Amino acid sequence: MANARSIGVCYGSNGNNLPPKADVVKLYQSNGITAMRIYGPDSAALTALKGTNIKLIMDVPNSDLASLASSSSAAASWVNKNVQAYYPSVSFRYIAVGNEVSGGDTSKILPAMKNIYSALLSAGLQNAIKVSTAVSTAVVGISFPPSKGAFSSSASSYMTSIVQYLAQIGAPLLANVYPYFSYVGNPGSISLDYALFTSPGTVVTDGSYKYQNLFDAIVDALYSAMEKVGGSNVGIVISESGWPSGGGNAATMSNAQKYNQNLINHVGKGTPKKSTPLETYIFAMFNENQKPAGIEQNWGLFYPSKQPVYSISFK
Repeated sequence: MANARSIGVCYGSNGNNLPPKADVVKLYQSNGITAMRIYGPDSAALTALKGTNIKLIMDVPNSDLASLASSSSAAASWVNKNVQAYYPSVSFRYIAVGNEVSGGDTSKILPAMKNIYSALLSAGLQNAIKVSTAVSTAVVGISFPPSKGAFSSSASSYMTSIVQYLAQIGAPLLANVYPYFSYVGNPGSISLDYALFTSPGTVVTDGSYKYQNLFDAIVDALYSAMEKVGGSNVGIVISESGWPSGGGNAATMSNAQKYNQNLINHVGKGTPKKSTPLETYIFAMFNENQKPAGIEQNWGLFYPSKQPVYSISFK
């Protein structure tokens, strides 16, 4: 069984009808959700998190990468204002330097990570708080079979040095893993059961590894890709995963409930390749009405009213 402490929920706030931050933190507590991801420093959320012992991933927004990459003093002031001001009352766990960064900005990820790490080091926090970046699994160009996993040529140009740096500082890679998108993109070749953790037996055999669900296959392809560039000791944290409950193909409450509950129950076992439990953050806490119409508004576990969209147990 998954250790409850390894499950968090992403707190996105692209909605104009969401509860006050302090109420959101109470909702995490009352549901036994012991970790949270926020997508940038938010003083109201950080203040509400004080003393709760909720473990936190906090993003450096992509829009801040350029300044933090070019200036160690900007990184020091960012850490001072957004981390040191709340530590140790807020249980920071990871700083995600950028989320699914693309295009020319990918060259700024590593210098920004290094400057944030240096700032944490100066503050004596480099062991307590790990520095990483959050990537989409689209960085993996070859994903099947999982043992052949490799970064795409375009991603390899920046991912190789990032993975080697993570190995050096003892930090995991944060990965946003969505079997939903793999399934809806290839419904002819991927079964819904395989995507929802409901296959009755092995679906894919890869050497000595047997895969009963798509999530494990995606994560192991990423482990394989990291191994090929010197990252065999780099762990993975699932910084987002989820299933939409409406607005698109296979986006039903039943499928979303199955996926997320099965994910919670599964990740404590690790994957066929690595039995290390996977710390996992479900996307997302709320349905967010300022996102694009369709599935993007329907990832939440809760409505803005704080009522559950469907029932999930974190206990």
